[in-house]
Amino acid sequence: MPRKKGRIPKDDTLVSASMLGKAVRKILKDVKLDRTWDIPYLAGYSRDAKTIYIDRHLPKSFETRRRRIFVDQYLILHEAVEKSLLDELGLVYQHAHQIALRAEEAAVRAAGISWREYDRFMQKYIKVVGDERLKRIPPHLDIKPYHDEHDTKILLAMQRVIKRELGRKK
Repeated sequence: MPRKKGRIPKDDTLVSASMLGKAVRKILKDVKLDRTWDIPYLAGYSRDAKTIYIDRHLPKSFETRRRRIFVDQYLILHEAVEKSLLDELGLVYQHAHQIALRAEEAAVRAAGISWREYDRFMQKYIKVVGDERLKRIPPHLDIKPYHDEHDTKILLAMQRVIKRELGRKK
């Protein structure tokens, strides 16, 4: 429908912080958050997409410019977008991750937060192979991203931890 002269377009046709906020709130309602595990690279999702995992060692917030920033909502957005792109469009992890990272960045910036400061905070907590804090991995964690990255070392480490976790539950 053509736009009438002098009319302001609806919120959903332009880049909009409020519309992005509504989308994030909808995603937050639809997934369960679990912060009780060690998650390589900070966050991940269950194979069934119903749970978003955030590493148990990542603080829930950080302070910048006398403002407390709570981070879970941005990581949940990233993981939900990434998982949807993998499952629904069949993208490889690397492509889905880049799009999800852009969505996360947009949400961070829309909230008036410096992306550089946010990212600096996140980078401090990323777990890699050999990290002594990598002791508990959720058995239902989707490991497709680690396969797509050909990250054999982390996959083997994760499989050992998951096997041990499953053994404890018996």
